[in-house]
Amino acid sequence: MQKLVRQLACFIAVGSAAAATHWLVVVLAVSLGGLPPLIANIAGWLVAFGVSFAGHFRLTFRHQHAPMGLAARRFFAVSALGFGVNELSYAWLLHATDLPYDLLLALILIAIAGMTFILGRLWAFRRKT
Repeated sequence: MQKLVRQLACFIAVGSAAAATHWLVVVLAVSLGGLPPLIANIAGWLVAFGVSFAGHFRLTFRHQHAPMGLAARRFFAVSALGFGVNELSYAWLLHATDLPYDLLLALILIAIAGMTFILGRLWAFRRKT
């Protein structure tokens, strides 16, 4: 149980850093670069993927001893799935609500986190048997 609590704490710390990176890249790309939010969201995800993978591989899931290449490929698939849900939700909510783009993005990033933890723990960072 203590191992799971430590793992969740690491996941929250790494995930928060990755989500903050994602959010900041999007806000800067929109406000300074003039990109539309959905395009900026792609750049934010790609930058945040590096933060997320490095942190989860070295901290959150290190005890699972997955080979780096295998974990990177699997986690990219998990992250891409999460991003697909993110982008579709974001597009719909940008159209359907009057909420600011940055608030919507923050809410979506939080909502995707649970799926990422479960798939990361059970599949992406599992050692190949």
